[in-house]
Amino acid sequence: MKRASRLLPLLLAGCSGWQSALDPRGPSAQDLHGLFWLFTITCTVIWLAVMLVLLAALLRRPPATKGAAEAAGRRSARVVGGAVAATVLVVAGLTFASYLATRAISSDQPEALVIRLRGYQWWWEVTYPHEQPDQTLLTANEIHIPTGRPVRIELAAADVIHSFWVPNLTGKQDMIPGRSNSLVFTAEKPGTYRAQCAEFCGLQHAHMALHVVAEPPEAFERWRTAQLAEAPAPEDAEEEEGRRVLESKACAACHTVRGTEAAGNLGPDLTHVASRRFIAAGMLPTTRGSLAAWVADPQSIKPGNNMPMVSLTADELQAVSAYLTRLR
Repeated sequence: MKRASRLLPLLLAGCSGWQSALDPRGPSAQDLHGLFWLFTITCTVIWLAVMLVLLAALLRRPPATKGAAEAAGRRSARVVGGAVAATVLVVAGLTFASYLATRAISSDQPEALVIRLRGYQWWWEVTYPHEQPDQTLLTANEIHIPTGRPVRIELAAADVIHSFWVPNLTGKQDMIPGRSNSLVFTAEKPGTYRAQCAEFCGLQHAHMALHVVAEPPEAFERWRTAQLAEAPAPEDAEEEEGRRVLESKACAACHTVRGTEAAGNLGPDLTHVASRRFIAAGMLPTTRGSLAAWVADPQSIKPGNNMPMVSLTADELQAVSAYLTRLR
């Protein structure tokens, strides 16, 4: 029973957001969807043709005379030659179709919204750069984008090779340390789309999720404005105590909470952590209980992650969880 109660939040987290390359919600995903069916249908036809030829060969009677055998040999040579030519044409056609379907992913569009995504073991740092430094937005594990506008994701990795993939919106692109990659896509309809790391990157690779929230441009601008603000002030004594504990403990050395003394840059920015749908890169839904559980013992939830266990009393843990829940 205890184990089931611990697994339930993980199952709920994993079920959030429909994730399927067969349910395209943008031009790039539609191109890849068409490419998938082109490959599937072509390979099915080829397999059926091979099976028919094999069946015909099994049922064919041996030639009765030497002349018939020579004629059969010539026919077989023509069939093999035709099959080789057909193979070359099919492979060339599929290669060209792949090029056409994927070239838009890397095409440069000047009007695109630029987002910098950096992969860590095992979470995502999200930056919205701006010409004015005070307008540059830093968040984690959740991307908000406006519908109908191209988005260019500039990809990088801090430690090992990761891979960014939002099946409903675009194809995969690797994130390689020391190398910059990018891809461009557009979300046509509002929705929350689950993304993930698609390259094995260590023990918690399967628990490195990211959610892409596509919303109308007006809603996106409201979200951006709210995220640029400093952390909301505590509303009661418990939240005030939670902020004091956060600033005095090791939390402040690793995390930033704008408007407080916490200014670390080793872990995710927590200024508006409670506004995100999940914590720990998709592991737990963002609730006060989840925040308290994560702070109390992050290794039992996500073994191997770089967040140490911070020694807190029960009262301090309650106060910190209350303050973190306030950070919307």
